[in-house]
Amino acid sequence: MPTVDSPVFDADNHYYEALDAFTRHLDPALGPRVLEWAEIGGRRYHVLGGRVSRAVSNPTFDPIAPAGTLVDYFRGNPQGRPMHELMGTPEPIRPEYRDREARLAVMDAQGLERVWLFPTLGMLYEEALKRDPGAVVLLFRAFNRWLAEDWGMAYRDRIFAAPYITLADLGEALRELEWALDQGARAVVMRAAAPTTANGPLSPAADLFDPFWARVNEAGITVVVHAGDAGLSSNGYAPEGFAASFRGGPVRLSIKLFAIERAAHDFLATLVLERLFERFPNLRVASVENGSDFLAPLFKKLHTTARRMPSYFGEDPVHTFRRHVWINPFWEDDVDEIVGLMGDDRVIFGSDWPHVEGLPEPTDWVTELQKLPDESVAKIMGGNVSELNELHPAS
Repeated sequence: MPTVDSPVFDADNHYYEALDAFTRHLDPALGPRVLEWAEIGGRRYHVLGGRVSRAVSNPTFDPIAPAGTLVDYFRGNPQGRPMHELMGTPEPIRPEYRDREARLAVMDAQGLERVWLFPTLGMLYEEALKRDPGAVVLLFRAFNRWLAEDWGMAYRDRIFAAPYITLADLGEALRELEWALDQGARAVVMRAAAPTTANGPLSPAADLFDPFWARVNEAGITVVVHAGDAGLSSNGYAPEGFAASFRGGPVRLSIKLFAIERAAHDFLATLVLERLFERFPNLRVASVENGSDFLAPLFKKLHTTARRMPSYFGEDPVHTFRRHVWINPFWEDDVDEIVGLMGDDRVIFGSDWPHVEGLPEPTDWVTELQKLPDESVAKIMGGNVSELNELHPAS
């Protein structure tokens, strides 16, 4: 396992949700509208708003593929093996995937001082319920109460779980943000998508949401935009819907392969183009598990737009982006290029552990930083996230 000479803060750890993560604090009478379990063909599935979700093949996560089993695939699959073979043999769910004390012990073995902790299923379910914004609110209010009980928002000052915030209802988003702050949250998480409200989908930077961003700005809490089901249309090129199944059979690639980075590009570009950061100069946004290959073309387009409309932006929009956004590249991205684009104080390490797409050992990520000086490595592997993890109230 690679070693790092400075404290390591992993900006992208995950839990596998407990079986009652969405239902423990949900009125059972609301199950048909919001979420309930169903058994189909001997397997258990979540039913959201009356529709069976097959976003993952086994939402009980028992058994589950070992962490990082697809690492060779993302290294370029040098042996050309089918993906379902690379997935390996599922194993019984490990305690550290659901228990915080067990997780701390594993963190010690992995050389991790601190982690940000994010949902697995929770990043997928807003899309499935978006036609009923009230149900979205009910689901994530219940989910966040489970999160507080099972993980806590700052457990032993080492595990920092991020409550999920939806902008489907402005008033509820404000109430949930206040609750998160009262719970001691250091970051909140949302998906990279235009929220669907009772009046339809809206830009996350729409004036309607200014009260939410104003409170974030005032409190100085980091907003994490994490990969999930953003509901991007395939525009006829492929069937709609999200799926993350790696079962055997023929594979047909489609534009969905690029959905995560498309979603992050659109979300982050919108915040700049609609001048959200000019209205709220204390906002800090971290893009996690969204990749980074979209940055260079985005910066080029922003530069071009600024030249064509010289009086629109208060400053170079790329400078605005670099001031307010932190980027977690995929480990297989050209991290050196991203450091060149963003600066070493705006790049953060995240392993995606224990997901199959991540790394088997989180600190393996440091091998992607071999060309950088030690001070840059220290920032990327922990220093930058440590700063984001502290509230930075507006002065």
